[in-house]
Amino acid sequence: MIQLKSLFKLAPAMAIKYFKNKNNKFTWDWYELWQDAHKKSFTVAKAMREDILKDIRSALEKALTEGKTFREFSKELKPTLQKKGWWGEQIVVDSQGVAEKVQLGSMYRLKTIYSVNMQTAYQTGRYKTQYENVDNRPYWEYVAVMDASTRPEHAMLNGLVYRYDDPFWQSFYPPNGWRCRCRVNALSDYNLQKKQRTLSSSAGTLSEELALVSKKSGEYKPVTVYTDPLTGKRVAPDVGWSHNPASGLIDD
Repeated sequence: MIQLKSLFKLAPAMAIKYFKNKNNKFTWDWYELWQDAHKKSFTVAKAMREDILKDIRSALEKALTEGKTFREFSKELKPTLQKKGWWGEQIVVDSQGVAEKVQLGSMYRLKTIYSVNMQTAYQTGRYKTQYENVDNRPYWEYVAVMDASTRPEHAMLNGLVYRYDDPFWQSFYPPNGWRCRCRVNALSDYNLQKKQRTLSSSAGTLSEELALVSKKSGEYKPVTVYTDPLTGKRVAPDVGWSHNPASGLIDD
């Protein structure tokens, strides 16, 4: 099983730079900051106070820089959030003046916040490193963890190999959803032959369909769908994840 601690043990400089370059943004619901907007902005849904958002961001930056585990991250951050009242279920008035019972801080939310931000920062740094070496390793292989926690949809993508510039990677470069642990390995011609991998093209396998973003809003937005040409099975990233978090940042 791939542990985040091992991924961040050396704290890739590009991942840290990506995270530090973000601007803070207040949002009430997670989908208010949509897909590509996350490349430039840091947000935590319902963290509507500047000090709370800064506390969470500082804890994440420290975890990223020092390679802290979730246990270490949550042990340091939880008391701060509890002391400031951003914890548990509460009745809160949203930006529209409507009172709503919401979940603020919780261990589950902290786990999601940690996983999403650490994985996205790491994978963005990894993407930039791989992109800068495409002359030597132009083939990218999708790698799922393949343990009991791996989603069947992500397991279905395991082992697929495309060129770095194939449209597939614009929607399926990991992470592809909440708590996704997938990654990409870059391969040379020699690697491709030694591992006996088949180079594919996504031509004719990608389509777009509308998916429900939120029952609360009733809004639908497009997601990219991959259809296996042999089995006909379909897979799509989670709603809101149908994009490459690193594309457009390679020159930053």
